[in-house]
Amino acid sequence: MASSDSSLELGPPEPVPTGSALRGRATRRATDTLDAWRSDGAARWLFIWPAVLLILVLSIFPLVASIALSLSKLAFQQGGIDLKLVGFANYQQLLFGLERSHFLGVLKPPNPNGWAIVLATVALTVAAWARAARSDHRRPVGLVLRLVGGILLVGSVWVVVGALASEGGRPGALIVTLIFVFVGILLQYALGLGLAMLLVQQVPWRRFFRIVFLIPLTITPVGVGYMFLMMTDTSKGPLEPIWVSLGLRDFTWVTDPWLARLAVIIGDTWQWTPFVFIVLLAALESLDQEVREAALVDGAGRWQSFRHITMPAILPVTTTIILIRLIEGFKIIDMPNILLGGGPGTATQSMTLQAYVDWNTLNLGRSAAISYLLLILVSVVATVYVSFVRRRVTDLA
Repeated sequence: MASSDSSLELGPPEPVPTGSALRGRATRRATDTLDAWRSDGAARWLFIWPAVLLILVLSIFPLVASIALSLSKLAFQQGGIDLKLVGFANYQQLLFGLERSHFLGVLKPPNPNGWAIVLATVALTVAAWARAARSDHRRPVGLVLRLVGGILLVGSVWVVVGALASEGGRPGALIVTLIFVFVGILLQYALGLGLAMLLVQQVPWRRFFRIVFLIPLTITPVGVGYMFLMMTDTSKGPLEPIWVSLGLRDFTWVTDPWLARLAVIIGDTWQWTPFVFIVLLAALESLDQEVREAALVDGAGRWQSFRHITMPAILPVTTTIILIRLIEGFKIIDMPNILLGGGPGTATQSMTLQAYVDWNTLNLGRSAAISYLLLILVSVVATVYVSFVRRRVTDLA
């Protein structure tokens, strides 16, 4: 043991740093820290992350608060607020309880046409799911999700048919919103595409009409609502001579539910068609006209050229426009509120307007529940639409 210990070689002891060496080491450390703070990574931490955290707080807090509110019943009392957790009672009241006739509508057994629509939907859904099950590329999770989606689709069709294709049925805020969205988007896209196709031609005064067609887009929704309120007044509005000449002096839009909904759709279409028009016009003007001219020279008709050349070329733009209008259309509130006040009765009351009415009547829990049901509906419709369009674009490619 002694010999082994003596064989160990110990180096010379390290020198003890002096005061100047310690100060130099501290200076280098401070310089390295300053250089690190001056780097791009530190700049991101210093300038970007505080803003990101602020935005997240301002977004997450209202989200969590509204979720808690939709699961609660809030009542204002003298000297305070009574907040009681009621779980999914607000949602149950809207979908299955006393408010079902207001939210979903009055549902009755479908007539023969309604049954035909329901059976056709069931058949198509079962066929689509069976085709997906036979595919080698489908996973079990995907099949389960498709099954759930198919059940929801059949249930949605049943609700719509029970309200619209039945004796004594009446649509509620959910179905009225869907009518406003899909009928309005169909009209807006058809008119916008027609105007865009017209103004890419060499027609007189086309620059003037491009400006005129954009005027409705510069007016606020409230202004459009009040303008149409005056225009549809058959007794003292600016169009009274026209209504009188047509024998409609005593006619009013608010006596018939479908005429009231038509008035809302016309006003919304008048306001948002210019947006669709200007985007489609820019897309059409950016197309390569030589390809279209070559197709016409080869004997293709105008309809064939439009179907096989123009429409595939503007499909990405069309997808974006319709998606934007889908999201915005579900939030419609100004036109039915100002034009008709949601009437007659609740015939033109959208989901957003119903949430607004509940909020004004201090039923904050139910208002938040309607808002989240609207969020779920918009998410599902937008997801299905994007999936369908993506598959369509892939087939065209």
